[in-house]
Amino acid sequence: MSNNRATKSGFAAEAQKKILSKYSPELASETLEWIAQLTGESINTSGDTANFWETLKDGILLCNLVNQIQAGSVKKVQQSKMAFKCMENINSFLAAAKNLGVTSDELFQTVDLWEQQNLHSVVICLQALGRKAPNYGKPGLGPKEAEKNTRQFTEEQLNAGKNTIGLQMGSNKGATQSGINFGNTRHM
Repeated sequence: MSNNRATKSGFAAEAQKKILSKYSPELASETLEWIAQLTGESINTSGDTANFWETLKDGILLCNLVNQIQAGSVKKVQQSKMAFKCMENINSFLAAAKNLGVTSDELFQTVDLWEQQNLHSVVICLQALGRKAPNYGKPGLGPKEAEKNTRQFTEEQLNAGKNTIGLQMGSNKGATQSGINFGNTRHM
């Protein structure tokens, strides 16, 4: 785990400091409250990094969460506290989240949570999952996702757009050639 690693220095320390600065305790707290509401578990919803990590690190709560959103998303939840079993739970959660519609850009890596490397990305993933939850009849988290709004145009409407000169093409209204003196001598 992260306790056995040497402290970072140089560029690695600067990069880690920048990653850690993105973490928002308010968003983490809001996310934990949503998880507690959906799973029915009584958990500490404090958003500080230590509590957030301690609550989610074994992956059991995450697996229960996706199983609440869609039953059977994670077939077997490992109840062991052994490192590889916990990481297996986290991987199962990530696979289920991807199947529920969370994009790969919003997913986190297992070590981001297990070794506390990037808890901000964990919050981002859970927020994205919260936006997908209403699609499965569960209470959501965060803003509602936009819905597809396709429009149909007639051929006449499409052709009318071809006759309009866009402003990017420029305009010559009000332009004259006065003041152009290329090739002329300068009169003193």
